[in-house]
Amino acid sequence: MRAFLVLFSILIISVNASAQDNYEVSLISKDLLPYASAVVRNKEVSVEVKDLNNTTYHIKTAVTILNKNGNDIAHIVVWHNKSNIIKSIKGTVYNQFGKLTGKFSERDFEDVNSGNDFSLFEDSKVKHYNPAVTDYPYTIAYEYEVKSKQSLNFDDWEPNSTTGLAVEKSSYTFSCKPDFNIRYKEFNVPGKVIIGTDKQGLKTYTWQVSNLKAVRDEPYSPNHDKYLTRVKIAPEKFSYEGITGSFTNWKELGKWEYDKLLASRLKVSDVTASHMKELTVGITDPKLKAKKIYEYMQGKTHYISVQIGIGGYQPFLAADVDQQNYGDCKALVNYTQALLKTVNIDSYYCVVQAGSRKVNMLSDFASMDQGNHIILCLPFKNDTTFLECTSQKMPFGFLSDFTDDRTVLACTPEGGKLIHTPKYTAQNNLQQRKATFVINADGELSGDMLTSFKGTQYDTREGIIEEAPKEQIKSLKKEYVINNLDIEKAEFKQDKSLQPITTEHVKLYARDYGSVNEGKLYFLTNATNRMTNVPREIRNRHNDVYINRGYTDEDEISYTLPAGYHVDLKPTDVSIDKPFGKFHATIAIKGNELVYKRRLQVFDGTYNKDIYQDLVDFYQAVVESDDNNVTLVKGN
Repeated sequence: MRAFLVLFSILIISVNASAQDNYEVSLISKDLLPYASAVVRNKEVSVEVKDLNNTTYHIKTAVTILNKNGNDIAHIVVWHNKSNIIKSIKGTVYNQFGKLTGKFSERDFEDVNSGNDFSLFEDSKVKHYNPAVTDYPYTIAYEYEVKSKQSLNFDDWEPNSTTGLAVEKSSYTFSCKPDFNIRYKEFNVPGKVIIGTDKQGLKTYTWQVSNLKAVRDEPYSPNHDKYLTRVKIAPEKFSYEGITGSFTNWKELGKWEYDKLLASRLKVSDVTASHMKELTVGITDPKLKAKKIYEYMQGKTHYISVQIGIGGYQPFLAADVDQQNYGDCKALVNYTQALLKTVNIDSYYCVVQAGSRKVNMLSDFASMDQGNHIILCLPFKNDTTFLECTSQKMPFGFLSDFTDDRTVLACTPEGGKLIHTPKYTAQNNLQQRKATFVINADGELSGDMLTSFKGTQYDTREGIIEEAPKEQIKSLKKEYVINNLDIEKAEFKQDKSLQPITTEHVKLYARDYGSVNEGKLYFLTNATNRMTNVPREIRNRHNDVYINRGYTDEDEISYTLPAGYHVDLKPTDVSIDKPFGKFHATIAIKGNELVYKRRLQVFDGTYNKDIYQDLVDFYQAVVESDDNNVTLVKGN
C-alpha cells in the first residue's frame, strides 16, 4: 500500500509537471493568433540587486514560433564580458504537439565579439543560438542566469518586444534591499505595478501581463514606445566599474558623468596647445577658429571602437589620442573638446541616441542607457553648433540624419542639461537635378545631368565618392535604372562650407531608351528619379501615421526631340497637395524641345491614422506619374 501511494504521488507530480510544461500549439487561444508570428507562452524575468556591485538576472522563457517571420524571436542572444558573467544556459525544443525534439546548453552557443572590424579594444562578447528548426510551428524553451558587477543599468522589461509577437503570460520582478531606491517609467502597461516584500525581506516590484494580442506591423508607425509595452528602471545610488554615484534627474546624472568620467581627461601637452594657438592665429571669429581646429582633428585622427572596462562610458585621455591618433566617439569628442579649450572655446560633451530613426532622451526620466553615441556641442551665442567627431569627411557643423533633430544630454561642469540638435526641414533636405538630353529617331538617349544634394541628402553619394572610378560607374548604374545605360563620365564635388553641398555631374548614353513602332516613338519622361514602391493597404489601422524625416526632390529634364517628330500623346499634368506632402509633374513643349518638371515634397510629422489611405493614394499617384510615357509621331 505504501509503495502504491509513493508511486501514485510520483505520477501526480509527473502529470502536474507535464501540464505546466505543455507547449502544444493547439492550446494557444485563437484570440492571440491574428497578426502573430510567435507567441510567448510564458516569460519570467527576475532581477535581484544583492548590493551595488552584484546584480543577478534570471530569465526563463518559452516561445512558440508560428512561421518563418518569427525566427528572429527564437534567436537567443546573451551579452557578456568580465563584468557580466553568464552562470548558466540551457534549453529545449518542442514540436507543434508539445513533444520534446531537442535539447541545448551553453556549449551549443556561438561566442563572438560584439564589436566589428574597426574595434581595436573589445572585451564584450555575445553568446547566441538559433535553433535549426524549419518545421513550423515549434516551441523553444530556455533559461539562463547572468551575474552583473554593477547597478547603474538594468535591462528594460519588454514583454511584447516587437510587432507580430503575442503574449500568453509574462512577468518581471525587481528585488532589492529596502534602502535601495529606484525610479521606473511605464509605457503602455495594462496593469499596475505590485510593490511588496518577499520572504527574505527584500523590496519587490512586480509587473505582469497576460493575453496580449500581437501588434500588427504597420508602415509609417511611430517609435515602439508609443504602442508596445515597456518598463524602464533606474537606480538612485549605484556602482559601475568601482565608481559610485547617485542621481534622480538629468542634471545630477550629467554632473556625475562630467566629474567622474570626463573632467580629468581633457589635458593635452603644452606643445599641442601652442600648436593650436599657432594654427588659429589671425582668426578672430570663434566659429571659424573652431572649424580650423575641427578640420585639424579630422586630418590627424581615425575612428576605432573601444568597449573594454569602463571604455563603454569613459573616453581615452586626450593626451593619449594626441599621441596615438585614434579613438572612439567618446575619445574623439573629448580630444576635440581639449583642443578647443586651448584657444578658450567652450564645448559640451553630449550623449545621443544615434541612428536614422529619431529618438529623444526622455525628458522626465533620467537613465544611463538612453544613448549610444557622443557628439560635441559648441554653445556659441545665438549660433549653437554641433560636431560629429568620428568622421574624417563630415563638414564642420553638419550632423546629417545620424543625430539630427533629437534631444541629447550635455554634460557640463554645472551638471547635465537636455538640448536639441538641429532639424533639417523638408526644404533643407533638397535634391535638385537638371538634365539636358537628346533623343534620336532610333530611341537613343544621350546628354548631361547635374545634381546637387543638400541637407541630409548631402551625403547620399558618400559611399560612391569613396570608390574607385570604375566602381563609381557601376554604383551609379544601380542608382539610375535606365536600360542599356552607359555612363561616359562621372564627377563629384563637395562644398564643405557651413551650408554643405554635394554636386554630381554625369554624362550618359543609353541605346534603345525609347521604343519605335510603326512610325511612333515612345519613351519615359522621367528618366532619372522614379518611385516604384507604394505602402501596402491596411484596413482598420491602429497607429498614427509617422513620417520620420521630410525631403524635397526637384527634377527638370529637357529632351531635344528627333527632327521630323512631334508629340502625339503626352501625360496630363499632375498636382497633389496634402498635409504630409506635395507632388507636381508637368510637361511643356517648346518647338522641338520637351521639358519635364517634377517636384516631390514630403513633410515629417505625426498625422492622424485616418489619413493613411490618403498617403497610400498619394504614393500610388506618384508611381503612376513616374511611369508615364510620351508618344512621338513622325510627320506634320
